Amino acid sequence: MDNNDILRRIRYSFDFNDSKMVEIFALGDSKVTRAQISSWLKKEIDPAYVSLSDFQLAIFLNGLIIEKRGKKEGPKPIPENKLNNNIIFRKLRIALNLKDDDILAILKLPGIEISKHELSAFFRNPGQSQYRECKDQILRNFLRGMQMKYRENKL
Repeated sequence: MDNNDILRRIRYSFDFNDSKMVEIFALGDSKVTRAQISSWLKKEIDPAYVSLSDFQLAIFLNGLIIEKRGKKEGPKPIPENKLNNNIIFRKLRIALNLKDDDILAILKLPGIEISKHELSAFFRNPGQSQYRECKDQILRNFLRGMQMKYRENKL
């Protein structure tokens, strides 16, 4: 999935305004401007569109973890230079403090049903034989389910 699309979906799910987005990036130890946020949120066809790097998305997700769960003792997590769907999914799981049943319920909202074993394979170490790559369809539906659970319940 496209990093900018992930950022847009998370912003929409939790109804974050520009100030809140700047604050979340700051929690991840990055100073960004409203203009940067605006350019990342634009669609690809807009001339002002700027692509969001994996590193910048990792900073945002780390900031989201701190926003939702609070600061942890010790050093802040180091943002990854290269992200994949499994890492993004794991960071969202941590930020929202979700258990397997919670994730399965969120995935069920847009109509996706997977087993606990399939789900746990996404969160395993890549070196393990049971590890499975999280495909775009699963992450996209999880983000859609997040919107359904967190945004549409507030409206």
